[in-house]
Amino acid sequence: MHHFIFPSQDTWISSGSSIITGESFKDQNFGRDQILEVKKEFYNSSFNYPTRALVNFSGTEFTELSKSVADGTIPSSAKYYLRLYEAEGNAELTEEYKLAIQPISESWTEGTGKNEDNPKNTNGCSWENRSNPIGGSEISWVTGSNGPSILNVSQSEQSFTNQSPDVEVEVTNMVNMWINGEKENYGMVVRFSGSQETDETTFGHLKFFSRNTHTIFSPRLEVRWDDHLPCTGSNTGSLNQITSSGLVNNDINMIGLKEFYRESDKVKFRLKAREKFVKKTFSTSYQTATGSYIPEKSGSYSIKDVASDETIVPFSDYTFLSCDSKSNYFIQWLNTFEPDRVYKIIYKLKYDDGQEEIIDNDFEFKIKR
Repeated sequence: MHHFIFPSQDTWISSGSSIITGESFKDQNFGRDQILEVKKEFYNSSFNYPTRALVNFSGTEFTELSKSVADGTIPSSAKYYLRLYEAEGNAELTEEYKLAIQPISESWTEGTGKNEDNPKNTNGCSWENRSNPIGGSEISWVTGSNGPSILNVSQSEQSFTNQSPDVEVEVTNMVNMWINGEKENYGMVVRFSGSQETDETTFGHLKFFSRNTHTIFSPRLEVRWDDHLPCTGSNTGSLNQITSSGLVNNDINMIGLKEFYRESDKVKFRLKAREKFVKKTFSTSYQTATGSYIPEKSGSYSIKDVASDETIVPFSDYTFLSCDSKSNYFIQWLNTFEPDRVYKIIYKLKYDDGQEEIIDNDFEFKIKR
């Protein structure tokens, strides 16, 4: 299972000032920006200042996630990943750099500012302040002008070498710390790692979509766990195993696939496998779509957004097909899929000889609000 939740807050903060006007960015808020910026600014080839992104998954969805872990719906062994998506071609990226993801130790307010605001908007968190309500008083970070206060525990890092800037970093220890009540969940900061944030090396300008984007690429916390029921023994009932030698082409049909599903649905998608080209003989029966199953860990699924062709659920060790006496199947929670969009289910078969076959038969469905 791949399940994901979205931020309740996100923003980015800057520790610099304008080289033209001298106006400080340290108290400026960017909470309504559609972009999160992580960068190092240089002036006359010398390092000037860094920026950081803040992301918080402490809303209703995280509360429901915690409840699901507590009641065993999501196992305690689940893995958690922070996902951020590149917003545009990032300028001047070096071949190698490293990002650090660290838990924040104080609450903060997303705010209402944008990068292009003139005069600047200071309502919300910034490099200097964790909150600055309209008509109220500034509330600074404990660290003052040094940026958000950070816990020196459960840090995660992702190294990049000649690859897409999209972030996919495991934050399991951090999330379990929050779920188990060891520390309060105030979200996480994304920054260049260690000395890379302030040295004279140019790492480029990273831009990620924020939760205010009008695309499907909002930041997300992805939860992964193996929920499949093994396709072995009594689980398969009287079904016959398809030929998986690699010498026979197989095909997949779906059972009862609906055109529309609701956001709240937790769907058991059923499928049947059979030989694509069946040889009929007088004395033997042939495989039918009602009597065959894909063997253990030989079948998996992926889900794509049709309009963007973006993979929402990738083939992985968490998308193996289950089996019962009726057929193969998999379960997918749809409550955090974007509504009013069309999705496509794709299957992968793995054969005994090492071959893999992708089966894309346009199994599509739409999620309604």
